[in-house]
Amino acid sequence: MSKVKTQYACQQCGTTHPKWSGQCSDCGEWNCLVESKSEPASTHRAKAGIVAGGYAGQASSVTKLNKISMARETRLSTGISEFDRVLGGGLVTGSVVLIGGDPGIGKSTILLQTMTHMAEQAGKDTESITRALYVTGEESLSQVALRAQRLDLPTHHLSVMAETCVETICATLAQEKPAVAVLDSIQTLYTESLQSAPGGVAQIRESAALLTRYAKNSGTALFLVGHVTKEGALAGPRVLEHMVDCVLYFEGESDSRFRMIRAVKNRFGAVNELGVFAMTDRGLREVPNPSAIFLSRYDEAIPGSIVMVSREGTRPLLVEVQALVDDAHGQPRRVALGLDQNRLAMLLAVMHRHGGVQTTGQDVFVNVVGGVKVMETGSDLAVLLAVASSLRGKALPQHLAVFGEVGLSGEIRPVPNGQERLREAVKHGFKTAIVPRANMPQQVVKGLNVIAVGRLHEALDAALQLDS
Repeated sequence: MSKVKTQYACQQCGTTHPKWSGQCSDCGEWNCLVESKSEPASTHRAKAGIVAGGYAGQASSVTKLNKISMARETRLSTGISEFDRVLGGGLVTGSVVLIGGDPGIGKSTILLQTMTHMAEQAGKDTESITRALYVTGEESLSQVALRAQRLDLPTHHLSVMAETCVETICATLAQEKPAVAVLDSIQTLYTESLQSAPGGVAQIRESAALLTRYAKNSGTALFLVGHVTKEGALAGPRVLEHMVDCVLYFEGESDSRFRMIRAVKNRFGAVNELGVFAMTDRGLREVPNPSAIFLSRYDEAIPGSIVMVSREGTRPLLVEVQALVDDAHGQPRRVALGLDQNRLAMLLAVMHRHGGVQTTGQDVFVNVVGGVKVMETGSDLAVLLAVASSLRGKALPQHLAVFGEVGLSGEIRPVPNGQERLREAVKHGFKTAIVPRANMPQQVVKGLNVIAVGRLHEALDAALQLDS
């Protein structure tokens, strides 16, 4: 058998080198050589193949799409309803889930809670099959046991292993046959076929490929914990996110009580689904009504505050948007927390041109309360109304909720699922809603005064004329 050789490929120009060096000799880029495997092509010809058009090989079977039998995927409950929601209804057998977040935000905590629950449920049925396996590469087994003890978790049925070699892990998984396994973390694993240190681009890519192949062949669901860079993106090659079935990100500050898990990729559920948790001394606890924690109840209405009805994944979510407009001492600043800062600058220009509200020479700060990140454009109208409220010192009513996208020509564009957003507002006691004209409900919503607007100046006039 031909020996597998190690080579180094430039990530910029693709040139291969027999050994690593700091600079590519062809393109001149620095620190761009990544280790890869080079398997020589087989010299023998395919014996059973058919030579046609100069190509030798064995033809594969082709099937009509409508002839393929569709087996309904089997989902395993994690025991945490908010976690099940982010996963699309539960953990699909044979799937690979990559979960990332800042250090200390709760990745290992929620996975340990999940694994102990799933192991306990499986242990009630049979003791002969290892249903859950926790593989740690960063901590010792005693450290994992101490965390489980501190969180008061049941540990009778969960199997644990400290290992970093991927080949050994796959052999153990094939022997134990667990239904679900956690590998914490992918940056600590290595494969014996490569000589580079764990955590490198080649090691992460090859280790993830081996684990993904095993999961698809065996039906074992895998959780992979990934480190993040200082910018907040998952560390390692981008192909890592393409190989897995689901990518989850932890959001929120480490010193905050609340944590959010967002699905940025999910082959078995909705993208941008959000799960909300509260960090306690007993680990992460789900928040069944997340809208309540993002709404601040004041004794009286204050300028610059408004409630927006957002939609994260499959459910509406009420969040408070706050704005502060003040005289600038030097270059005016535009700062957005929880929103796109470039979009804020664009919206302020639209409000000046089509709403007659000017913020030149003033600092504009916009914040989404609670640390949640709003990804959709339905927050445009709420941002502009909050800015206008702060600029003019006019408090908006506390019972007012808004949503809508603002176009460059000043039109108020509709957003999806307007009816569900209005029902969520009514459920939390809101009496008035300003919505795009295209989202005006066909039937009267009981207990809610819906104001439909088509232009930005109409929305500003309608909001600022309401009694606070």
